Amino acid sequence: MQQIPMTVRGAEQLRQELDFLKNVRRPEIIKAIAEAREHGDLKENAEYHAAREQQGFCEGRIQEIEGKLSNCQVIDVTKLPNNGKVIFGATVVLLNTATEDEVTYQIVGDDEADIKQGLISVNSPIARGLIGKETDDTVNIVTPGGTVEFEIVEVEYK
Repeated sequence: MQQIPMTVRGAEQLRQELDFLKNVRRPEIIKAIAEAREHGDLKENAEYHAAREQQGFCEGRIQEIEGKLSNCQVIDVTKLPNNGKVIFGATVVLLNTATEDEVTYQIVGDDEADIKQGLISVNSPIARGLIGKETDDTVNIVTPGGTVEFEIVEVEYK
């Protein structure tokens, strides 16, 4: 099995979602199925079929999360000495050399990625171009809009 890299926060979010699905959502769906069964004929009972479909989605998501958590490698960058290198979990401040715009990204696992919050997947083109580089390095990242040159202003392990 391949290890799935994950930050401490990402692993905790998955555990919380798993807890919610098992202890809140699953009992709600079971109750909805029981109520729908009381309405009689199951062949033409839309409520029953909808509840069974929700149950399938819920159970599938539970299995998916359990699989990810069993194969995850939780990386806590706060416990590593900051040597200025870009690694998984690091927060990187970049300067676009063409526009002088500054952006901040944290490199996280695929499930945690959210570009609106500045969280980019370790498998994204930007992250792959940054991994292993150091503060003050200049990197050229190939994006769908063309090649963009960034300067690494700061690397934080937080």
